Amino acid sequence: MLTSVDPDVIRALGDPLRLRIVALLARETLCTTHLVEETGAKQTNLSNHLKVLREAGLVETEPCGRFTYYRLKPDLLAGLSEQFAELAASARTASANKRACP
Repeated sequence: MLTSVDPDVIRALGDPLRLRIVALLARETLCTTHLVEETGAKQTNLSNHLKVLREAGLVETEPCGRFTYYRLKPDLLAGLSEQFAELAASARTASANKRACP
């Protein structure tokens, strides 16, 4: 059931820029400079969004010299996907169920 998902994960994915960052990181591991170029966001704004994604457990960092690279944690996304698939399956069967009004 979806209620077992950390609400911070759902909140983190609810922002359009963070969702764009996740989509970019799904293709490749990127540093902040790359993400600034790809999104057009200011570096400080991007860093704040990356912090939210890190704290939600969606991305992890890899220091490389003076740069920090970011990559997705696919297992967390796969678990989230499975939970949404379960909700969809439940909704399909529940559409025939209608509770009578008192």
